[in-house]
Amino acid sequence: MKLVIAPLALAELHDAAAFYTLKANVELGLAFVAEFERTANVVFVNPLLGAVFRGTRQRYLLRRFPYSIIYQVTAEELRILAVAHHRRRPGYWAHRK
Repeated sequence: MKLVIAPLALAELHDAAAFYTLKANVELGLAFVAEFERTANVVFVNPLLGAVFRGTRQRYLLRRFPYSIIYQVTAEELRILAVAHHRRRPGYWAHRK
């Protein structure tokens, strides 16, 4: 199995890291990226950890930040579809594959 990060999810990761960097400091932006990487590795090693969320997708919450990784698992890959803020535009990513 391979880990795939959808381009829109990668853009969301960059946007959130840039927000934390600009509003707080570089260390917080880097901490956000590190937490994303930790969480992505956790679900990659054990994809069933995430809660079933909206059909065939799963969600796993980041620690310390109000974000979740939304992902889908197939036999070939674990695909991260979104890096979604908990309160901004809920479900905006629902059309993604």
